[in-house]
Amino acid sequence: MLPCWLVPISEARGVLLLQSSGVGNCINMLSLTSGGRFPLLMLVSMRGDFGEKNPWRYPMRRATHPVLEAMGVTCPRADYPEEALRTVAAALTMVFQAGQAVAALFSQKLLGAKQF
Repeated sequence: MLPCWLVPISEARGVLLLQSSGVGNCINMLSLTSGGRFPLLMLVSMRGDFGEKNPWRYPMRRATHPVLEAMGVTCPRADYPEEALRTVAAALTMVFQAGQAVAALFSQKLLGAKQF
Protein backbone atom coordinates (compact mmCIF):
# COMPACT_ATOMS: atom_id res chain seq x y z
CA MET A 1 0.00 0.00 0.00
CA LEU A 2 1.29 3.44 -0.94
CA PRO A 3 1.69 6.23 1.60
CA CYS A 4 -1.24 8.68 1.39
CA TRP A 5 0.84 11.38 -0.31
CA LEU A 6 1.71 9.00 -3.18
CA VAL A 7 -1.83 7.76 -3.87
CA PRO A 8 -3.15 9.15 -7.18
CA ILE A 9 -6.03 11.61 -6.74
CA SER A 10 -8.31 9.28 -8.73
CA GLU A 11 -7.80 6.59 -6.06
CA ALA A 12 -7.93 8.81 -2.96
CA ARG A 13 -10.78 8.31 -0.50
CA GLY A 14 -11.91 10.66 2.19
CA VAL A 15 -13.78 10.55 5.45
CA LEU A 16 -15.57 13.28 7.39
CA LEU A 17 -14.87 13.26 11.14
CA LEU A 18 -17.25 15.25 13.32
CA GLN A 19 -19.16 15.37 16.57
CA SER A 20 -22.92 14.92 16.68
CA SER A 21 -23.19 18.66 17.37
CA GLY A 22 -21.79 19.29 13.87
CA VAL A 23 -24.32 17.10 12.05
CA GLY A 24 -26.90 19.89 12.06
CA ASN A 25 -24.46 22.04 10.09
CA CYS A 26 -24.27 19.42 7.32
CA ILE A 27 -27.90 19.11 6.23
CA ASN A 28 -27.48 20.95 2.93
CA MET A 29 -24.30 19.01 2.13
CA LEU A 30 -26.17 15.75 2.79
CA SER A 31 -28.79 16.70 0.22
CA LEU A 32 -25.96 17.02 -2.31
CA THR A 33 -24.71 13.48 -1.62
CA SER A 34 -28.22 12.13 -2.06
CA GLY A 35 -28.90 14.01 -5.28
CA GLY A 36 -25.42 13.43 -6.68
CA ARG A 37 -25.40 9.77 -5.61
CA PHE A 38 -21.80 9.83 -4.49
CA PRO A 39 -20.35 7.90 -1.55
CA LEU A 40 -19.79 9.57 1.81
CA LEU A 41 -18.24 8.16 4.97
CA MET A 42 -18.74 10.03 8.24
CA LEU A 43 -17.34 8.98 11.60
CA VAL A 44 -19.43 10.72 14.26
CA SER A 45 -18.63 10.91 17.96
CA MET A 46 -21.89 11.19 19.83
CA ARG A 47 -21.92 14.05 22.34
CA GLY A 48 -24.91 14.40 24.66
CA ASP A 49 -24.83 10.64 25.10
CA PHE A 50 -24.00 8.33 28.00
CA GLY A 51 -22.60 10.32 30.95
CA GLU A 52 -22.70 13.76 29.27
CA LYS A 53 -22.51 16.69 31.70
CA ASN A 54 -23.16 19.48 29.19
CA PRO A 55 -26.94 20.00 28.76
CA TRP A 56 -26.39 21.89 25.48
CA ARG A 57 -25.32 18.62 23.81
CA TYR A 58 -28.56 16.70 24.43
CA PRO A 59 -30.82 18.21 21.73
CA MET A 60 -28.43 17.40 18.88
CA ARG A 61 -27.79 13.91 20.28
CA ARG A 62 -31.55 13.27 20.03
CA ALA A 63 -31.68 14.69 16.49
CA THR A 64 -28.51 13.21 14.96
CA HIS A 65 -29.72 9.72 14.04
CA PRO A 66 -33.20 10.75 12.79
CA VAL A 67 -31.79 13.68 10.77
CA LEU A 68 -29.13 11.52 9.13
CA GLU A 69 -31.66 8.81 8.25
CA ALA A 70 -34.09 11.41 6.89
CA MET A 71 -31.30 12.50 4.52
CA GLY A 72 -30.77 8.92 3.33
CA VAL A 73 -27.68 8.17 5.42
CA THR A 74 -27.29 4.70 6.95
CA CYS A 75 -26.21 4.85 10.62
CA PRO A 76 -24.46 1.82 12.13
CA ARG A 77 -23.52 2.39 15.77
CA ALA A 78 -20.72 1.20 18.03
CA ASP A 79 -21.25 1.28 21.79
CA TYR A 80 -18.38 -0.99 22.87
CA PRO A 81 -14.74 -1.45 21.75
CA GLU A 82 -15.42 -4.90 20.26
CA GLU A 83 -18.02 -3.32 17.94
CA ALA A 84 -15.86 -0.45 16.66
CA LEU A 85 -13.75 -2.27 14.08
CA ARG A 86 -16.71 -4.24 12.70
CA THR A 87 -18.75 -1.04 12.45
CA VAL A 88 -16.02 0.78 10.50
CA ALA A 89 -15.42 -2.25 8.25
CA ALA A 90 -19.14 -2.47 7.47
CA ALA A 91 -19.30 1.27 6.80
CA LEU A 92 -16.29 1.09 4.45
CA THR A 93 -17.98 -1.69 2.47
CA MET A 94 -21.28 0.20 2.24
CA VAL A 95 -19.57 3.42 1.17
CA PHE A 96 -16.78 2.37 -1.16
CA GLN A 97 -18.28 -0.79 -2.68
CA ALA A 98 -22.00 0.03 -2.69
CA GLY A 99 -21.64 3.81 -3.09
CA GLN A 100 -23.82 4.73 -0.12
CA ALA A 101 -23.72 7.56 2.41
CA VAL A 102 -22.94 6.15 5.86
CA ALA A 103 -22.37 7.72 9.27
CA ALA A 104 -20.76 5.39 11.80
CA LEU A 105 -21.91 6.64 15.20
CA PHE A 106 -19.56 6.14 18.17
CA SER A 107 -21.25 6.47 21.54
CA GLN A 108 -19.77 7.90 24.71
CA LYS A 109 -19.91 4.37 26.13
CA LEU A 110 -17.16 3.63 23.61
CA LEU A 111 -15.29 6.95 23.70
CA GLY A 112 -15.98 7.96 27.28
CA ALA A 113 -17.67 11.09 28.52
CA LYS A 114 -15.48 14.16 28.85
CA GLN A 115 -14.48 14.83 32.44
CA PHE A 116 -14.00 18.59 32.13
